[in-house]
Amino acid sequence: MNDTIVAISTAIGIGAISIVRLTGNKAISIVNNCFKGTDLTKVESHTIHYGYIYDKEELIDEVLVSVMKAPKTFTREDVVEINCHGGIISTNKVLETILNFGARLAEPGEFTKRAFLNGRIDLVESESVMDLISSKSEEANKLALSQLKGNLSYLIEDFRNKLKDLLSSIEVNIDYPEYHDIEEITIEKIQENMKEMKQKLKRLIEESKNSKIIKQGIKTIIVGRPNVGKSSILNQLLQEEKAIVTSIAGTTRDTVEGEILIDGILLNLIDTAGIHNTEDTVEKIGVKKSLSLINDADLVIVVLNYNEKLTDEDEIILEKTKNKKRIIVLNKNDLDKNINIDRIKQEENIVETTATNIEGMKSLKDKIKELFQLEQLKNNDYNYLTNARQISLAKKAYQSLLDAEKGINDKRPIDMIEIDLKECFDHLGEIIGITYDEEIIDHLFANFCVGK
Repeated sequence: MNDTIVAISTAIGIGAISIVRLTGNKAISIVNNCFKGTDLTKVESHTIHYGYIYDKEELIDEVLVSVMKAPKTFTREDVVEINCHGGIISTNKVLETILNFGARLAEPGEFTKRAFLNGRIDLVESESVMDLISSKSEEANKLALSQLKGNLSYLIEDFRNKLKDLLSSIEVNIDYPEYHDIEEITIEKIQENMKEMKQKLKRLIEESKNSKIIKQGIKTIIVGRPNVGKSSILNQLLQEEKAIVTSIAGTTRDTVEGEILIDGILLNLIDTAGIHNTEDTVEKIGVKKSLSLINDADLVIVVLNYNEKLTDEDEIILEKTKNKKRIIVLNKNDLDKNINIDRIKQEENIVETTATNIEGMKSLKDKIKELFQLEQLKNNDYNYLTNARQISLAKKAYQSLLDAEKGINDKRPIDMIEIDLKECFDHLGEIIGITYDEEIIDHLFANFCVGK
């Protein structure tokens, strides 16, 4: 933390500008030693200066240098950003010059890590930085911005403040054991507050499954026997000829993938090989892969032929997907109805359509929106736990509340109940990084891109 780090903060390639960023207590002096223009050690904070970067006598680039002095910076250290001409050679030459003058190349995520360690942002806000960069949809972007603003952190802090109040009441009870009425009041207060906290924390955990949908999208597998129109449905949803469509059964032998947005939520579509008995070695591999993908899918679109009776292969597919969230598409409804509908009429999510035109896909999209409550999802406040680390710690905190509740019901000593409440307090603190394991922190920031 005492050294000065540097990295390229923009994507490598040809562009109008590139930014080389430094942070640390020597950031200004290092750049000043290779900058010809204004004396950067004497300028005001948050100002931009025109000049040239030199490596000894060699001109490297014409630049604009932004100087931002601690503590009002992203890292709470001195930060300098060199805006140079975009391009691989010029940008790398500027970086090389800064390294020659004493800076160290930053590790992945080290700028954000310093912001966290210096108290500029908490751990939830740190994680949201990378979520913001990697977001692929408008809703994922909104979720990351909500976390970056500290909305979830405020909610966790509110839980911790209530627990802090309860723990203070218990300490009074322990300090003055001769007053039995204090113990009764304390127990009542714990029960009253725990009931509310349990409900809110349980709802937070349950609703946070929505964050996976918002961040990663809905993994959607299109399955069916050969020649029922799976590839045509994929192409119509994507509005491009992604998959080859022919009247020959078994045309799709491997998965074909694509992405679309429905109400701001990403739909990750995978068209699979037709599921049927075959002696063809390549087709067998494709069928096996199709069946294995069903297990990991968030949504399975089962395609059946409206114009044909159900086959044994259709029955296998229906059985295989019965415990999954699924939509049954009766495709080719522009033809005569021959499907034996009694087998599936109890299903709630049935769509009749034809994949030969885009209008035929509207009912399918509407069913997806209904099934995942996408309209409601967009109207929520985005106070979600957004990754496995946060959800795991929240579940541990919730279990500690249950343990405390059981302790009260079992009439355990109040100092034993205090242990469970302190555990809950600590687990919540780990979510926002008030307490943390250094190894976990290193691993978390190692997944960031260099320069952020």
